[in-house]
Amino acid sequence: MKILLTNDDGIHAPGLWAAARALRHVGEVFVVAPDREQSGVGASLTLHAPLRIRSILVDHALSGNGDAPHQITAYAVEGTPGDSCILALEQVVGAVDLVVSGINSGSNVGWDVMVSGTVGAAIQGYVRGYPTIAISVGSVLNPRFEESAMLLQLLGQRLAQRPPATNFFLNINVPSLPLAEIRGLQVTQLGNRSYGESIREEGNGAQKRYWIARNRPISGNDIQGTDIWALKNGRISITPLQLSLGNQQQIPTVEDLFADIPNQLLNHHD
Repeated sequence: MKILLTNDDGIHAPGLWAAARALRHVGEVFVVAPDREQSGVGASLTLHAPLRIRSILVDHALSGNGDAPHQITAYAVEGTPGDSCILALEQVVGAVDLVVSGINSGSNVGWDVMVSGTVGAAIQGYVRGYPTIAISVGSVLNPRFEESAMLLQLLGQRLAQRPPATNFFLNINVPSLPLAEIRGLQVTQLGNRSYGESIREEGNGAQKRYWIARNRPISGNDIQGTDIWALKNGRISITPLQLSLGNQQQIPTVEDLFADIPNQLLNHHD
């Protein structure tokens, strides 16, 4: 297999290289990731400035992994996670068999996926027709990447043996626990909000500034069957994603809301 690996934690993130070492047992790995941390930037792209890219030596990442049969090639991009994925697939690497974004430090569950750089990078692989995986570990403090890397390797080997008929988009969240403490694997749906924003103010007058942070846990009932519930209950969450934001169920309501407005608008004369 030919695998593109990216992330939003940056080219030097330990989770990225844990994934690279695992996927090297599956196929040739191309790491194309931001040159610095880009958490929380979602699917943003750099459209009004040029991008730079440079090669990265990978010897530091291969310690104890020398028996893996496939090569790792790495590049750092001066841009967002989405930029990195686009540059890789459209210019630097070309067509691949699998796109992986992660392993992210910290979960990406529920509505958090809308601002996640991990998911934002993965979107660019999915919309180009490639099987795509975004994977995160459920802790920022001393995260465990070994279990997530092992899962990636097993899943990659399964996909190599049984190539999917169509592309897919999976958002995976793994508890930061030893294997013996993980309570299983569950295919889930997205939960609601898991974190809210807090605003910190500093300075006075014309020097006043505001900092937005997503660090306020949202309390509430965790619905069984969601990714949030699975992760909180020690289970690996596998959530199939799609990009359709249209709400067909509300079409009759919106049609009623706009009743007679077209006539009023089009027949209005100054």
